[in-house]
Amino acid sequence: MSNISRTQLGLWSAAILTTVVGVVNLLSSVTPNLYGRNHWLKEFLPFDIRASGHIFAALTGFILLTLATNLLRRKRVAWILTIGILVISIISHLLKGWDYEESILSGILLVQLILMRDTFTAQSDRPSVAQGVRVLIGALLFTLAYGTVGFYLLDGKFTENFNWGEAVVQTLAMFFTEDNWGLQPQSRFGEFFANSIYIIAASTMTFAIIMLLQPVLSRNTAIANEQRKAKEIVQQYGRSSLAALTLLSDKSYYFSPSGSSVIAYVPKGRGAIALGDPIGPIEDRMETIVSFREFCQRNDWYPAFYQTLPDDLEMYTSLGFRVLKIGEEAIVDLKSFTLQGKAGKNFRPSINRLTKLGYQVNFHQPPITHELLQQLKPVSDEWLRMVQGSEKRFSLGWFDEAYLRECEIAVVINPNGQIDAFTNLLPEYQLNEATIDLMRHRQSMENGTMDFLFTSLLQHFKDQAYDSFNFGLSALAGVGEKPESRRLEKGLHYLYEHLNRFYNFQGLHSYKEKFNPRWEGRYLVYPSLTSLPDVVVALIRADSGDRLLDYFQPGA
Repeated sequence: MSNISRTQLGLWSAAILTTVVGVVNLLSSVTPNLYGRNHWLKEFLPFDIRASGHIFAALTGFILLTLATNLLRRKRVAWILTIGILVISIISHLLKGWDYEESILSGILLVQLILMRDTFTAQSDRPSVAQGVRVLIGALLFTLAYGTVGFYLLDGKFTENFNWGEAVVQTLAMFFTEDNWGLQPQSRFGEFFANSIYIIAASTMTFAIIMLLQPVLSRNTAIANEQRKAKEIVQQYGRSSLAALTLLSDKSYYFSPSGSSVIAYVPKGRGAIALGDPIGPIEDRMETIVSFREFCQRNDWYPAFYQTLPDDLEMYTSLGFRVLKIGEEAIVDLKSFTLQGKAGKNFRPSINRLTKLGYQVNFHQPPITHELLQQLKPVSDEWLRMVQGSEKRFSLGWFDEAYLRECEIAVVINPNGQIDAFTNLLPEYQLNEATIDLMRHRQSMENGTMDFLFTSLLQHFKDQAYDSFNFGLSALAGVGEKPESRRLEKGLHYLYEHLNRFYNFQGLHSYKEKFNPRWEGRYLVYPSLTSLPDVVVALIRADSGDRLLDYFQPGA
């Protein structure tokens, strides 16, 4: 068995055993102590201390259940917390009733985790609201399970014995009725258990609320410092249509050992998807890629690079990565762009007609005013409803006021003075090229409005002495068309042909082709074929902002 297989087996067994210990702690916490052991403990431990052991057993059970999946992902903080919780678990079982069987089980897991300490190297995920919601739901379910199991197992401790259905109803009644639905404990332990439900509920809910608030509370200076450092590097070395997008708030940053280069990435599941190539000095490129791969290995992630340029493909392959073409970017040479003669005959009718009707394109420089953003929001919302989708992330911007406020924005004004369409423009820093991000318009706009907007953009940046204008990626364009293309690329070409009726890939490609651009390939760089499914799932999650159903909406 290989080292990787042994490691995975160890992780799975540790995660499963952690779950088992969590469940055992729950069951043990609601079970009365054995008479013989309890009688012996009474000699020197008062009831309050023995009862507190039940409370701690329940709480450690809940926390262990929340940590199990994080152990499977090699999270270092989860390992540290689990070690601490297991020590508390062992002590609580001995205090509450000398339950050495449960203590031994916790001890076995403790020894296994200590022996596997070098396996847990992954950093913790950035706190998220979704993470907090999951813990909150888990806290609610755990509290319900605690009360239900207890009422079901504790025969003779109350005036009536409960079946499963009655146990669920009685647990709910503890929270929603003033007299606990007439519950009458018949023993000291029965009274303790009824009160303990509130302690368990309060403790688990407090923990869940802290987790829910953590995304707000954890915006510390370290993250702000990383963002400032990344911005400095991008401004100094950025030279692609993706450069500005690496600075959006959904990105995490990896800095090279020299500190001169940065990789903007999003970790999702087993994948850490970098947006574009590393940004920094060319001579630092290989060391940055190698160290990022090692960083991902320590975190049990597959490193991948999305929409890389063709420049460094040989470097990636020499390092053992695989390369897959995913589309082409349309780049218009502004020096040769003209609306005169044959080249502009397809655009002049629309431009002349809309100009006579009173349409105009206005350019707004940052910082964008709040009033303009309020006018753009309804246009964006209408466009999202029209395409039956939601905002994307990662390789695209989204309608975020803080982001748009710092962009140049072009708007199409109709004769009534209202905005029919808009787009925001992005800098490419060290490349004398402009590119677009959001393209939003109303459903009832005049024919030729987008031609009017884009030709105005091209002329505007030509007048400002820009070299080129980037229309962005045409997904799957030029993929698998050549006889020497890899089988995987030919498979993508097949999808391109058959999914076109849903996503209109070819229509978008043909529209960009009207501007006579040069087409430049963009690539997905990934570690191996076995990692590709995890990489693709991570990419989809990053691109959709974890809204997978919205991602697959046609036109989204």
